[in-house]
Amino acid sequence: MVKKVLVVDDDANIREVLKLYLEFEGYAVFLAGDGDGALALFRRDTPDLVVLDLMMPGQSGFEICRVLRRESNVPVLMLTARDGVEDKLAGFRFGADDYVVKPFDPLEVVARVRVLLRRAAGSSAEESPVDRIGTMEINMESYEVRLDGKAVELKPRELQLLFFFWRNRGKVFDREQLLAKVWGYDYAGETRTVDVHIQRLREKLESEGCGFSFRTIRGVGYKFEATP
Repeated sequence: MVKKVLVVDDDANIREVLKLYLEFEGYAVFLAGDGDGALALFRRDTPDLVVLDLMMPGQSGFEICRVLRRESNVPVLMLTARDGVEDKLAGFRFGADDYVVKPFDPLEVVARVRVLLRRAAGSSAEESPVDRIGTMEINMESYEVRLDGKAVELKPRELQLLFFFWRNRGKVFDREQLLAKVWGYDYAGETRTVDVHIQRLREKLESEGCGFSFRTIRGVGYKFEATP
């Protein structure tokens, strides 16, 4: 079942960026720009997790979190530009489960959302978030990739492209599909950027006997697959 995430922030850019990244991970995302709208959506759509800005006009994130806690045990990830210890402690007192300080990397928010949802679902502490194919290990919670046990430095878009291929391994995608799924439907650049990013992934990850490849399907597109 698709998990639902409610993002509450008065900054429209932050809402849209988080929506893009969370939908890329397969979540259904609902957006609210103020407290009243957030509570209305929460009661209507019963999300599995709430990403909640601390400082908003009208009701603050603290006040909304207190209401959520009276009505539900839904995990709450607090967003704030205030990095003081007292603010963090206050957030936890009002019922927040985790805390991210602005400016943040959207990948960190997605990773924390994934952890909170797994925790809420009662996942075993011994369950490993690491996936393996050939000599590569992918940790989709910490956004780490290792090859032969060594960490590989990948840029955010390279990570997104790799994770998309990983979740859809064995399937073929053309450049337009990859741009829409990874870069977003409003991307206005050239399709050649797909070729450039795949070439970079090949250079950083592929080697003889690695056990996988980013295969070019002539006249169609690309496929990520295991190799003998």
